[in-house]
Amino acid sequence: MVAPTGITAGLINLLEVFIIAASVGIFVAKVGRFPYTIALLLAGLAVSILGINIDITLTHDLILLVLLPPLLFEGAATTDLDSFRENLVPVLVLAVPGLIVSILVLGVLGHYAFGYPLLLATLFAAMILPTDPVSVLALFEELGAPERLSVLVEGESLLNDGVGVVVFSALFALISQTPPNTDLSELISPEVIAETGLEIVVASLGGLLVGLAAGYLIYRVMVNLDEHMTEIVLTLILAYGSFLLAEHYFHVSGVIATVTAGLLIGNRGAEYAMSPQTKISVFNTWDTAAFLVNTLIFVLIGAKTPIHQMVDNWQLIAIAIVLAIFVRALTVYPFTAAVNRFSRRDIPFSYQHVMVWGGLHASIPIALVLGLPGDFPNISELRSMVFGVAAFSLVVQGLTMSNLLDRLDIVTRTETEELYELLLGRARAVDSALDAAERLHDRGDLPTDVYEDFRGEYRHEKEDLNTAISRLLRENPELRREELLVGERRVLKQEKSAIMDATHSGVISDDIGERLLEEVDLKLDRVDTGRSTVRDDPENEAYEEFWRARVAEYGLDFSPSDD
Repeated sequence: MVAPTGITAGLINLLEVFIIAASVGIFVAKVGRFPYTIALLLAGLAVSILGINIDITLTHDLILLVLLPPLLFEGAATTDLDSFRENLVPVLVLAVPGLIVSILVLGVLGHYAFGYPLLLATLFAAMILPTDPVSVLALFEELGAPERLSVLVEGESLLNDGVGVVVFSALFALISQTPPNTDLSELISPEVIAETGLEIVVASLGGLLVGLAAGYLIYRVMVNLDEHMTEIVLTLILAYGSFLLAEHYFHVSGVIATVTAGLLIGNRGAEYAMSPQTKISVFNTWDTAAFLVNTLIFVLIGAKTPIHQMVDNWQLIAIAIVLAIFVRALTVYPFTAAVNRFSRRDIPFSYQHVMVWGGLHASIPIALVLGLPGDFPNISELRSMVFGVAAFSLVVQGLTMSNLLDRLDIVTRTETEELYELLLGRARAVDSALDAAERLHDRGDLPTDVYEDFRGEYRHEKEDLNTAISRLLRENPELRREELLVGERRVLKQEKSAIMDATHSGVISDDIGERLLEEVDLKLDRVDTGRSTVRDDPENEAYEEFWRARVAEYGLDFSPSDD
């Protein structure tokens, strides 16, 4: 029998991967609470140990160009933009200066610990330290981590690997041009620091602009289109197109471009450019795509781990693991403390502990080390250390994350919150069904008698849902208060947008617009510190708007007339 070749062989290898994944899925379903992605990695490691060959080469380009863009896009598209904005300062501080400082510190420590030249040790630091969005997104989604904690960890991971890749590229170029034992003063000269800093700024801002431009272009097309299958294709073009456009044509950060495009389409696009049917189709498609890509990448990382090389270099791997965690802690705690001094919402110590332990390293470091040429100095040791740190990060840190959340008393989701989400989700579905039935009736596609039956049934269910939601909120004041603050924040931002539109269109003058915007910002400040401007009693307002004082000064009586 002739051995299969070409596409047939590739399909057989893919089938082998998904057979492993299906077996892992069945195991996880039977065992219970066990992270699926980590189970996939362990299965892949077992394949590697047993010497079973999966003939799919795990390469730099396969990870960065094929597997990473859909995972970044899906992760960004499902991130709430309001929450991301609220936590943007700590995310940026950790993702940019925090990462750069940690790379420099690990470079110096690694110079002495590994015996490598300083530049080579710093290159290893740039490879291993960026936290991995693929791993973090998968794990936190499975554990159901609190929203703010998820945004902090996921937001940092979505941004800092873009910075890490730029730093890595700059260091790789330096190694190629610099003798191995170059003096430290030459390596950290003002010229080198300025050049590297400029590269990071240009790559990051360039990626942001490319993502915004590509995302807005697709958004404008989707606004005037109501064809959910075509819109799925458009989002696919956007995910890969923004990445390739940024990386290969503008030579800026493709990661940041894809994340920016995903945030735009997943938030503004979902709100203004997608019908209910399109939202369901688009997000279900991307959820499935992310699941399949995660399946492939975690099995392959495990299966392609160089076990024998890792055994030979176990001492270097152990040192690298300790140093990576130590430097991560050395960065997170002081930088977060600095942010807390100037922030209205502190990041609690419990969250900081999770941010240290939850800084997982896997696909991005592996992609970078696989991109090094075969004759690169200490290439075998570098690959062993990267795969070793990645394996420890995913298996040990990943498996203990749930226990850490429990020990720190970080509640993922209470039974009350799950019930509230269930009721809220069903209420939205009922509202959508009523709207759809009305549209069908207005077009003549639904007979009046049938429409009345639909409307009666769904309105009765909506009344029951509203009653259940109201009672649940009354019996759980903390939940009600949190929902009040979340809702108030969204309403105030809509107020702000309306005032800005009125100012730009000339409906109100600039000075009046600035005064109104200032008042909305004051309200937002109160909400961010946990103080609502809304009270149960409308006659007893928690915040008196300045227009009331101006009306009183003018002498205008606006009280209800008895007539």
